[in-house]
Amino acid sequence: MAFITLDSVKLKENYDWLNDLFVKKNIKWTVVSKLLCGNKKFLEQLILLGVKSLCDSRVSNLRMIKTLAPGIETIYIKPPPKSYIDKVVMYADISMNTEYKTIKWLSEEAKKQNKLHKIIIMIEMGELREGVMRDDFMEFYKKVFELPNIEVVGIGTNFTCLSGVLPNEDKLIQLSLYRQLVEARFQKKIPLVSGGASVTIPLIFNDSLPSGINHFRVGETLFLGTDVYNGEDMESLNTDVFCLYAEIIELIEKPMVPTGELGTNLEGDHIEFDSDNSGKTSYRAIIDLGLLDVDESHIKPKDKRIEFVGASSDMLVVDLGENNQDYKIGDLLSFKLDYVGALRLLGSKYIDKKVINS
Repeated sequence: MAFITLDSVKLKENYDWLNDLFVKKNIKWTVVSKLLCGNKKFLEQLILLGVKSLCDSRVSNLRMIKTLAPGIETIYIKPPPKSYIDKVVMYADISMNTEYKTIKWLSEEAKKQNKLHKIIIMIEMGELREGVMRDDFMEFYKKVFELPNIEVVGIGTNFTCLSGVLPNEDKLIQLSLYRQLVEARFQKKIPLVSGGASVTIPLIFNDSLPSGINHFRVGETLFLGTDVYNGEDMESLNTDVFCLYAEIIELIEKPMVPTGELGTNLEGDHIEFDSDNSGKTSYRAIIDLGLLDVDESHIKPKDKRIEFVGASSDMLVVDLGENNQDYKIGDLLSFKLDYVGALRLLGSKYIDKKVINS
C-alpha cells in the first residue's frame, strides 16, 4: 500500500516560526486543519504543538477535534448547510456565514442547545466565492444583531481559492473600514477582522498589511511551506512535512511507443507519441498508486531523473530511462506534494498515513 508521512519535527519547526511571526505582529491565527481530513494521528500532532484554534470544513473533523481536545476553539470554515445546523452548533464554537436564513437557523438551534453560537460574517471582496455583497452588508448586519443566541465576533473575506484574486493593501483596508462602519453604526464591538490566509502572509514582510487585519487562517503555508502569493517555496519553512511513498510493483524494459490502433485512454484523452521513439525501449515501473488517489500533476518525484508516463485508476507508470539508479521490484519511490495532491491523498482511504520523528 502507498503511504504518506507527516514529519512531526518539521511540522513543529514550521508552526513555531509562524507562531512567532504572528505573536510579534499581535495577530491571532487559526490553523486550517481540513487538509488532514480528520486523521486522528495527524490531528494529535497539531494538538501537541499547543494549537489554540482549529478550523475545518467538515463537521466530522470538528467532532474528532473536540473529542481529542475539547478546549480547543473550533471554527466551521464555510457557510453551514441546513442539514448540519445542529451539529455545527454542537461542534463548532464559531461558524463563517453569508446567509441570513442560515444564521437564523443557527440562532434557533443554539437556543435549543442553550448555547451562544459565535459567527464571522464573510464579505465579498472580488473573489466571487462566499461573501455578502458589499452594498447589502450594513443591512445584513442589522438583521443579524437582532437574533438571540448569536454573537458576531468577526468580519472576514476570502482570496485566491476560486478566481485567484490576490489580497492587496487596498482591499484589506476596505475590509477593516467595514468593521469600523459596523461598530460605529450599531455600537457593537467586532473583535476579529479575518482577512489573512496563507496567501496574505507575504504582505506582512513588505509592510503592506493594514493594522486592522488581526486574524489569519493558515493551512497551506504551515503544512507545505509555500509562499502562496508568489507561487514559490518559503525560504524559512520546511516544504517536506509530508512525503508520499509508493512501491514499485512492476519493472520491465518495454517499447516507448505502443503498438496497435489507438483510441482514447481511461480519461477519454487521445495520446500522441513521439515517432522518434519508435523502436526504442526504456525501463518502465508501475507503482501502486492511481487516479483514484491523486493526479500525477500534483506530485513530483524526488528523484528528478524519473518521468511520468501516465496513470490509470489504480496504477501509475513512470519512465526510469536506462535505470541507472538500479531500482528493483519492491523499492519505494518518494514524491513531493502540492496542496491539492496532499488533499487528495489524505482524503483517500487507500493511502496509509504515518507519523515520523514523533
